[in-house]
Amino acid sequence: QVQLVESGGGLVQAGGSLRLSCAASGRTFSSLTMAWFRQAPGKEREFVARITWNGGRTDYRDTVKGRFIISRDNAKNTMYLQVSSLKPEDTAVYICAAAKNVRGSYYQKEVYDYWGQGTQVTVSS
Repeated sequence: QVQLVESGGGLVQAGGSLRLSCAASGRTFSSLTMAWFRQAPGKEREFVARITWNGGRTDYRDTVKGRFIISRDNAKNTMYLQVSSLKPEDTAVYICAAAKNVRGSYYQKEVYDYWGQGTQVTVSS
């Protein structure tokens, strides 16, 4: 199995920035697609961004394009999400996910095999 541990969340003012990290362990990740989801209070978990370990392909939900950057460090088996120009609407638990093979759409929760526990991002006005 794969273990995913997020870190880097916190409380920031609107317009601020954070760098979230997701450390992976337990198996090799040469074919894993990695992604970030988020879940705000009382709302469904939603796709934020994804990146493939064996390439530089990235995708973002429209509302974070130009503000968030997903990246990876293969030597450290770690994925990052740089979140900038934060808005109160970005407040959520940010959750790391990994997929062995994406058999559907990368933005769908059901294609991911492993999930972290999440890290809280709170953006104040």
